[in-house]
Parts: sequence; structure tokens; C-alpha cells
Amino acid sequence: MATNPRSDVPENWSIDDRCTNCDVARQLAPDLVRERAGRSELVRQPRDEAERRQLLAAAHACPTRSVRPASGRLDPADDPFPLALDDGVLLLGHNSRLTAGANSYLCRRPTGWVMVDTPRYSEELAARYAALGPVTDVLLTHRDHARHGREYADRLGARLWIHEGDVDAAPDADRVLRGTEPVEVGPGLVAHPLPGHTRGSVLFVADERYCFSGDSLYWSRTTGDVEVHEAITWYSIEEQAASLERSLGVLRFEWLLPGHGERRRMPAEEADRRLRSLAERCRKLRSAPVDFAAVRW
Repeated sequence: MATNPRSDVPENWSIDDRCTNCDVARQLAPDLVRERAGRSELVRQPRDEAERRQLLAAAHACPTRSVRPASGRLDPADDPFPLALDDGVLLLGHNSRLTAGANSYLCRRPTGWVMVDTPRYSEELAARYAALGPVTDVLLTHRDHARHGREYADRLGARLWIHEGDVDAAPDADRVLRGTEPVEVGPGLVAHPLPGHTRGSVLFVADERYCFSGDSLYWSRTTGDVEVHEAITWYSIEEQAASLERSLGVLRFEWLLPGHGERRRMPAEEADRRLRSLAERCRKLRSAPVDFAAVRW
């Protein structure tokens, strides 16, 4: 069992029943947390400091604060976020209950940073991001993740973006994307409208390297492949299939960085092949009632 290096007191971690099964804890501590009966469950206590750090990341990301040490209190000094995923991308953690527990990111651009979706809002977190350098834009992938967009845009002096299909979730957005054609929103940064999960779902792709996919695409640990959230489609799975067809040969990336579900790095050629296979599978899907329990994490 791991001990707190500042006190040498064993830490008895737990996950309480407030968990909403957003999957973030399983992403950050995959050997320690699993899904059971519709929520995350702790498999065992951490055995070393590396595993303790994984649970600390999960705890500071968990939107319901369900991942806890025995004391029930998290030390801000142990907060690992923002967490570097690559030279140009930071995972922000501090997922919000008001954005369905979605992941959010900062991506480095030539003129500063762009924020893709948002963590929960607090002045302390906003100041932390501002200290990294200018944040020029807050990019919302779709309506489910819009809750804190205006707060962060105003605090950071950034432009807020959303697609017209979901503009009622951010009616005061500074920039509104329209239609289904890709649009360059900055040097090397392209918005790919992908209606399906919602009417206004968008992928943002930076330098044909990083694909911030919102809830449109994710890597499934269950299937070992790129998937769509077919069980949680608010608009139309048939429209999502059509969107995927339009994206073939146009959408190129190496990193898949979703709001929900696993992140994955792969060669661009592999990503293209998997997208083509996914598009073929999606042609056979038909709309069905939303069923959160059917998500293949």
C-alpha cells in the first residue's frame, strides 16, 4: 500500500457512489479503476508512488470528487494539472459536472493557446491558464460542453466559438461556425463540422496532428478501435454516418483527443484506415433511445 511521502501514513483510497461513470478515473488510473455496475470501482490500493500519482490525477479530475483518500481531503500541492500529453497539448483535468464530466485541453498555437472545451470554472484555475501565456480562443465542440465557455473566454480575453447547430447553448458566442464544410479558424487549425452526436458537433484539428473530437469519436478500450457514441446520440446516428462519409480523405490526424472516452496516438495512415472502417460500420446503425449503460468504454 502506498504512503503519503509527507507523513508516511498509508492512504486508503475509495470511490463513492456519487460517480456518474464519466470514465475519467479509468483513463487516468487504468490499472487501479474499472467499471462495474454502471460506475467506477477501485480495484486495489496503490502499491507505489507512481500509482498514487495516478489516483491523485483521477481525484483532481473527477467531476463529482468521488475519488478520495481516507482523509477525504485533497492537497492542492498534489494537483498534477495541466498535464502534458505532448509538446503542444495539455490535459486540464478538473472536469465539470455541468459539462457531463468531459475532458478539456489547451493546445499551443503560434499566437498562444486555444482551449478546447472547458474544465469547471474557478478563478484559481483561470489564473493558472493565463499564467501559461495568452489564450486566444475557446473552442466548443458541441452544446453538452458549453457551460463554462463564456466565463473562460471573458476571463482570458479569448473569442468563444460554437457551431450554429448548437448556438442556443452559447448564444453570446463571438464566432459562429456554419454549414458542414471544414473552416480554418486559425493558422493550421481547422474546424470540421460533424453533425450527429448533436446538430452542431465539431471536430477541431491542429496541424493534421491533434484531433479534438468532443463526443463524436473516441478510442474504445472495449473494442480496441475508434468508435462513435452510438448509445448517446442526441441528434441522429444516420447524420453522424453521413458526416463520417464526408470526412474520409479530408480528416487527418495522429492524436485522437475526445471529451469522453480514451485518448489514442496512432500513425495518420492508421487513423485514416480506422475511420474508413468506422464509416462502414456506421452506415448500418439506426437511431435508438439513449442508453448510457450501453457505452462501450
